[in-house]
Amino acid sequence: MLCCLYTFLERYPAYWLWGNIMRSLPDRIRHMVLFEFIAIGIAAVVGSFLLGYSLKDFGILSVMLSALAMSWNLVFNWVFDHWYHRKFGYAKRTVKLRIAHSLLFEAGMLFLGVWIVMWWLGIGFWTAMLLDIGFAVFFLVYAFVFNWVYDVVFPVQKKAVEPAISEV
Repeated sequence: MLCCLYTFLERYPAYWLWGNIMRSLPDRIRHMVLFEFIAIGIAAVVGSFLLGYSLKDFGILSVMLSALAMSWNLVFNWVFDHWYHRKFGYAKRTVKLRIAHSLLFEAGMLFLGVWIVMWWLGIGFWTAMLLDIGFAVFFLVYAFVFNWVYDVVFPVQKKAVEPAISEV
């Protein structure tokens, strides 16, 4: 199996990084960084104000969850883009698909983030789960709006995808 993978990567060196996808890795990194910087600012200020934690404690929690989210975002969207391109090609994403995308992403974040919230704030599982659900509801709406705006501001360039495959 590894021999076949090595042969494939040797023959198609750009595919492992860029692949036949709608968005390149650098584009996904830009997406991730913009998404998280805006989110940290909103979450730290609003969360500390609404829940009574210090800005420092909630700010650090926001940064930790952001680091988790950036890793999850990169992996999740890369896999999602591959799946979407194989199934639908360059078709525009529907509202229904955007909702499913946001729900799947947030479910993964909820599962991963609850443990960090428990540890950092020193609270029990159910309290952390409620707090994490609050984060998830906020980010569900935020992700939907952000991704839609991102697709408008940074539309997919069909030409950018094809050279990576033609390097063979």
